[in-house]
Order: sequence, then structure tokens, then C-alpha cells
Amino acid sequence: MIRKHFAGFAASALALAVSAQAFAGTVTTDGADLVIKTKGGLEVGTTDKEFSFKINGRLQADADSFDGFYTQNGERADETYFRRARLEISGVAFTDWGYTFHRNFGNDSSDWQELAIHYNGWKPVQVSVGRFNPTFGLEEAVSSKWITAIERSAIYDLAPWLNDHEDGEGIRVRTTVGMFHGEAGAYRQDGGDGVDMLEDEDGANNTSFVLRGVIAPIVEKDQVLHLGASFGQRDVEEGYLERIRPRLSVRGTTEDSANGNRATFGGTRTDGSDQAWGLEAAYMIGPFSVQGEYLTRTVDAQDGFEDLEASGYNVQLAYTLTGESRSYKLDGGKFDKIKPENNQIGAWEVFYRFDDITVDETGVAPSGYVGALDSAEAGAKTHTLGLNWYANESVKLSANYLKTSVDDVVNANGDDDGDAISLRAQYVF
Repeated sequence: MIRKHFAGFAASALALAVSAQAFAGTVTTDGADLVIKTKGGLEVGTTDKEFSFKINGRLQADADSFDGFYTQNGERADETYFRRARLEISGVAFTDWGYTFHRNFGNDSSDWQELAIHYNGWKPVQVSVGRFNPTFGLEEAVSSKWITAIERSAIYDLAPWLNDHEDGEGIRVRTTVGMFHGEAGAYRQDGGDGVDMLEDEDGANNTSFVLRGVIAPIVEKDQVLHLGASFGQRDVEEGYLERIRPRLSVRGTTEDSANGNRATFGGTRTDGSDQAWGLEAAYMIGPFSVQGEYLTRTVDAQDGFEDLEASGYNVQLAYTLTGESRSYKLDGGKFDKIKPENNQIGAWEVFYRFDDITVDETGVAPSGYVGALDSAEAGAKTHTLGLNWYANESVKLSANYLKTSVDDVVNANGDDDGDAISLRAQYVF
């Protein structure tokens, strides 16, 4: 019933907005005048900014070709899929209230990724309630539309719960003052692998907490200095099997259910606390930028198992051949799109990223590991070289080459390295 009413509301609003486009400039109503905007989506708002309604979205079509460690038998595999096909609806009501609805129709799924109500009446503080992903780390703060590589760094595979709460709700407080941005949230854990272990014996959901703070002493159009830190903690029930199974920045390894390889680097049977810390830094000057992140995680284990300890870092260098700078938003502590200065040739960007992850203490043996468990130290090093073409502010084409090598982990064929080529065609509105 809710879905039916929402669909009707969205369709009515869209029809109103589309019909209003027949008029130029401002549309007069019995209340405040309306302003129609069609650049970067479709937005209808009152001139007094008390109400607004916006529809936008993104479509990302991906293709991956990979072999070696990325597949179970070492032979080359190919996958094509829609990474994201997302419709986004947002707006303002009565000046101080806001709302966002994001639904994904790609990747064989149709999930609400964000359903949230925001209160903005205590500026510069915003309070949000509903379903939304926490933000832990610099790359996770950047929209998937404008991340430099096609997939985010492998360090986030060490603790994916930090940035993913599609099946849980929460409350978040965030603010941006001067050169500082910060946010803190508490989230209800639900769904995912082992649902019963994310609830206590009485059925009450366990809670996770994620905090992030950013200081940006330099924020100019062609120069940015960014520093940040994050912390996350969650509680899980005794006996929950927690494993670290990285994709190593190739989504096709899980899209390919027949031959894709997503190996176990470690894990444990949990007993209580699961914590992670992160550091981030970035500097941009003109068309050049450098950034890096560090993440460490510790999971307490139940009696008879080893605690789980993992860490990783990445370093990325990027350069825009056509001279544009990456845009940056202190509100959110994140980089944003590159806007081409010439839409005939677009903006061309090259980059290199190095990822290094290690699981150095584990209660679950890595895939294919032979030896004493207390001496296991699984790890991976991944090199990513890429080219992005921002044809205009809506179209982006990307190509990545990835080379990975792993330690103490092998696929069913005994491979401990692999190559991949990833391609993406993106349209945003």
C-alpha cells in the first residue's frame, strides 16, 4: 500500500514538473512562485525556498574481464552488468525539513538505499533519521558517480559494515563549521549474512556507531588540503562467524557466480566488540592530486578462537590532462565531479592507485592456506591504472587495468596473482 501511494505521488509530481516546463522562467501559482530547473535532473521549487522537489539519478553499465586469482580455475572470465541504476528523489518541506529517497534498480536488485528525513532548523547542525549509509573514510564519502577508480579501494573490504546499512536504520548528526566537518551516527544492524547474530537472544538489534571528522585548512578552487579520521564500533553476538572476503576492486568476481573467486583472507567466531579506526589525507593543486588512507580493524573472538586483526592502506595519484581541478565540498568532506571546460573534448584524467591489505591474526584459515594457523598472514597488493573521460557533466567513460598479487591465499588452481580490465559507461541526470 505504501509503495502504491508513493508511486502515485512521484508520478503526479513528475507530470506536474514536466508540464510546467512548457513555460519559460518563473511559473506563477496561488502561493509562492515556482522555479523550474532542468540542468542536472528535474527540480521544482518555490521562490521563497520553503518547498522543493527534485528527481535525478545515475546509470552505470560495467564490463569486467579477469583471470588468475580473480577466478576459481584461473581461466579468463567476462561479466557485463548494471552496477547501479538509481533513481533519486529529494526535496525540502516547510524550509527546515528535508527528505531523500534513493532506490537502486540495477545489479539484479531493487533496494531502498536511502529513506531519510532531515531537520535543518538548527544550522549549522543537521539531524537525519531513517536509512542511509554511514561515512567512514575519504573514498566512501565521495559519490560513486565521481570516485576516481571504478571501484573503491580494497581496504574497505576489511570491514564492509562500516559503510553499508541498507537493511538497517539509524540517526545521524552532522555539521560543517569553518574548516571543520564532522558527523556521528548510531545505526541498527539488520539483514546480511547471519541475521540472527546481529540480534540478541531476545530479538533486540545490536547497534553500530560510526564517527568521522575532517579538517580542511585550504579549500580553494584550484587547491585543497584535507585531513580526516574515522572510528567505528559494533556489537555482535557470541559465535557469529565473521570473515574477510575482499573483491580486490573487481566487482565481477561476485557477479560471476560460476567462476568468480572471492577468497577468504581470515575470520573468527566473535564475542563482543568489533572496532575499526581510519586516517585520511589529500592534497590537490591545479590538475594534480594525491591522497591516501589507512584502516585498521580488531574483532574480539570467543574462547577457543584467535582475535581477528586486519589493516590496510592506499595511495592514489591523479592528473587531469586537460587542466581542470577536481571540485571539493567541505560539507561532507569529499571530492566531487570534474567539470570539463570544453564540452567538445571533455576532461581527460589519468590516475594510479596502490592498495595493500593484510590480515595478520585470524581464527579462520585463509583460502588454500597450508600451515599453522597462528603463523598465517594473508595479504594482497593491488595496482590500479586508469583513464577517465568526462565527456560533459552527465557522461563519464572509464577504463581500469588492475594487477593483484596475494600472500598465503590461492584459488582452486593454485594461483596467487591475477589481472583484470574494468570498463564503465556512466550517465547521470
